[in-house]
Amino acid sequence: MAPSAMSSGSEFSEEFGGGKDWSASLSEARPVPYWLEDPGKPRPEAALTGPATCDLLVVGGGYSGLWTALIAKERDPGRDVVLLEAREVGWAASGRNGGFCAASLTHGLANGLARWPREIRVLQELGMRNLDEIEAAVARYGIDCDFERTGEIDVATEPYQARELRDWYTEIDRRGLAEDVEFLDADAVREQVASPTFQAGLYDRRGVAMLHPAKLAWGLKRACLRLGVRVHEHTPALTLKPYGAGMAVSTPYGRIRARQVALGTNIFPSLVRRVRSYTVPVYDYALMTEPLTAEQLASVGWKNRQGLGDSANQFHYFRLSADNRILWGGYDAIYPYGGRVRAEYDDRPETYAKLAGHFFTCFPQLEGVRFTHAWGGAIDTCSRFSAFFGAAHQGKVAYAAGYTGLGVGATRFGAEVMLDLLAGERTERTSLEMVRKKPLPFPPEPFAWTGIALTKWSLARADAREGRRNLWLRTMDRLGLGFDS
Repeated sequence: MAPSAMSSGSEFSEEFGGGKDWSASLSEARPVPYWLEDPGKPRPEAALTGPATCDLLVVGGGYSGLWTALIAKERDPGRDVVLLEAREVGWAASGRNGGFCAASLTHGLANGLARWPREIRVLQELGMRNLDEIEAAVARYGIDCDFERTGEIDVATEPYQARELRDWYTEIDRRGLAEDVEFLDADAVREQVASPTFQAGLYDRRGVAMLHPAKLAWGLKRACLRLGVRVHEHTPALTLKPYGAGMAVSTPYGRIRARQVALGTNIFPSLVRRVRSYTVPVYDYALMTEPLTAEQLASVGWKNRQGLGDSANQFHYFRLSADNRILWGGYDAIYPYGGRVRAEYDDRPETYAKLAGHFFTCFPQLEGVRFTHAWGGAIDTCSRFSAFFGAAHQGKVAYAAGYTGLGVGATRFGAEVMLDLLAGERTERTSLEMVRKKPLPFPPEPFAWTGIALTKWSLARADAREGRRNLWLRTMDRLGLGFDS
């Protein structure tokens, strides 16, 4: 999903929509991801049965695993690659997210600059190259995923946010990091997208693409099959153990031996147990409207079809689909006690009601529009809010996780890193501090839940107090654990 968020400033307050009841707009909303209902969904591949062997086993059928399998075959067409997916390709985060495919590898420039200032230019260049390569792969394999290199606008909905956006633009421009980024005042941003709440914006013209996330996953699956990857769905990987010179993975109906293993399981429990404490699930929610009429679309503008996100600590993200629906997500970031991943957490009507109110606050001219879909899903969040990487079992196993909502693009980079690690190569990627070092792990319960709850409360309080961060947030900032949009 896109980064989870909650905006608590006056524009999007708890008294959402000026206190008006917007529940009627949700009366026909189906509690399923809009993207996964597409009629182009491919049939699942057969489950693995009996014993099997391969050179490279990829565990996980989301973007992380799909890119890993595809690039492995591109690097070495003769490599025997198998991909296992516990359910169906793209059913989890890869089919539920907002479809923002960003160049950033660091969960935004601000997070990257705060954590890796000496590497930020290289990280920016690698990220833009990664996005270019995604665009090229979509064209090369004929993946019909509504890919549009539209860019994205970060919008301010409060005067203090407008000041902060202008100051941030001045800072990155001074550092030479503002290429293809433009500051928009209130008139300029409303000329792009018409909302009375918008007071300023930062327009990144090249660094983000919009796409249909499930179609990307299905297209990558087809590309893998075309190159000879053996894909088995409805095949959970249960255990991972050394076996001779390689590794063995057990499944419900069989076992597979592999020389090397790449783990792209993200929020689901890693087969390398020591990695599990580095991520927690945070549930994010989204709505999808019915298609806008020509008159409704004209009232909003949005001729350039950019992705948008507002600038509070806890923010919304929103974009147009290919058939001119509006996806509106974010606000509530829900951490379940104990870090459990369960299907019942994918549906949260109280959050849908908040989101509907916030939507009509942003776009009052769209009163009467109805929502057709409402859904949620888990994000694999880590304490530095961008992916981490590593190897295990004497270099025979590699993993990448912790994308924290910006994995649509960054997972391709993570796939390259995992394959570099398995090859034992020192590359430009594996030499990065970002790749060599890990985030701090989360503490056990009840400390994890207490810390996350206190952080969420503090972020809401900061949004209500013109961004002023309390002692807890300032302490988290100093420890490198500070949340920031």
